[in-house]
Amino acid sequence: MGKFFIETYGCQMNVAESNAIEALLLSSGWTMAEKPDDADLAIINTCSVRKSAENRIWGRLGAYTYIKSQKAKAGQKMKLILTGCMAERLFDSIKKEAPQIDYVVKNNDKLKILEIAGITDKTSSEDEKYLFTQAYYKEGEFSSYVPIMNGCNNFCSYCIVPYVRGREISRCPEQILREVKELDQKGVREITLLGQNVNSYNYEGMGFPELLTQICRVCDNIQWIRFESPHPKDFSDQLIQVIAKEPKVAKHLHVPMQSGNTRILALMNRRYTRERYLDLIHRIKEQVPEITFAVDVMVGFPGETEEEFQDTLSAMADVGYIEAYMYYWNPREGTRACDMEGQMPEKEKQARLQRLIDWQLDNAAKIKAKRANGVQKVLVTQVSRDNHNQMLGRNEHSEMVAFDVLEGQSVKPGDMVNVEFRMLNGNTYIGKQVCDVQ
Repeated sequence: MGKFFIETYGCQMNVAESNAIEALLLSSGWTMAEKPDDADLAIINTCSVRKSAENRIWGRLGAYTYIKSQKAKAGQKMKLILTGCMAERLFDSIKKEAPQIDYVVKNNDKLKILEIAGITDKTSSEDEKYLFTQAYYKEGEFSSYVPIMNGCNNFCSYCIVPYVRGREISRCPEQILREVKELDQKGVREITLLGQNVNSYNYEGMGFPELLTQICRVCDNIQWIRFESPHPKDFSDQLIQVIAKEPKVAKHLHVPMQSGNTRILALMNRRYTRERYLDLIHRIKEQVPEITFAVDVMVGFPGETEEEFQDTLSAMADVGYIEAYMYYWNPREGTRACDMEGQMPEKEKQARLQRLIDWQLDNAAKIKAKRANGVQKVLVTQVSRDNHNQMLGRNEHSEMVAFDVLEGQSVKPGDMVNVEFRMLNGNTYIGKQVCDVQ
């Protein structure tokens, strides 16, 4: 068949979809190239959530112009496919601007890549809704993504996702459970359920809490079940109860806030207030005392005042996040926020973001320092690059630890071990293994 190379940018859903395409190509006789220069088929799976993401793709397209020209001089050909959200957003124009691209494939039509690769005669049409593949597992991985829904109906005023991913569609629960069982049999240790608005999952009346409960029931080897990313407005009491009672559901949640000010949240069309968001967090903490949180936060939204920025800082202090994904408002053509009054100068947005980052790093360090004690279960991820006598791993709360292995023990990535957390060094805990590999 030939060799292929896949480059993936953006969200975890893109990673999962690239994994699925990779598996289908490999099972059909294609082999993976180590670098794009060796490929007969190159696939760039793109992101469009921010302008900076698209700028990176433009840079890569320039590199592929050179690669294709060099291969042509050697009498070789390469097919270049652009897919993902940037391909969706610029579908009608990008071939003219980047003639080195041979095929532009929309998000809902990614299985057409198999047709281009000569594996099938016909896979899908542009009329079809988003199609889930049977599996998204990447061979050899002990952590795996499991998409359960796609698309978004929320239309936040700053977000391009509903326009490039389409309306929400949920995956059949039987297919999800079958994939989870297969991952469990392969020895996968943790899974992350994916969706642009994962807790709005609904398949013929089955909601996300019920699906999550059923997934817990079919897991033996899988130790932690995570999900990304829930929308606060759809976070039900039933879901909180499932998190509290199911030991396999990781007690670390990524709950995007975006802003801590109610007026800005309304302009963002987030459909919750500051008070409602904080009440949700407090209700989760009451039922799950060991819970930790990660967050998405945006600053510099059109019209945001200094006082409203301070509201975001105070909300973050109230919750106490150990992780935060922070960025400033980046105009996306086609979204309502692009035309809002009060657009802030780039330099001012950057300065505000830096203040937020500095504050969060300091606050998170104080929180994490208090957690540097006790024995915790750790999923081993790799050998430490700084000290080959140490292993690196993550705990249930996605915190990194470098630990010494017990004498006489053989520990490898994918193992679960108990580690005594002794101190915090920067953003990494230091510890020591205290019992045999599980």
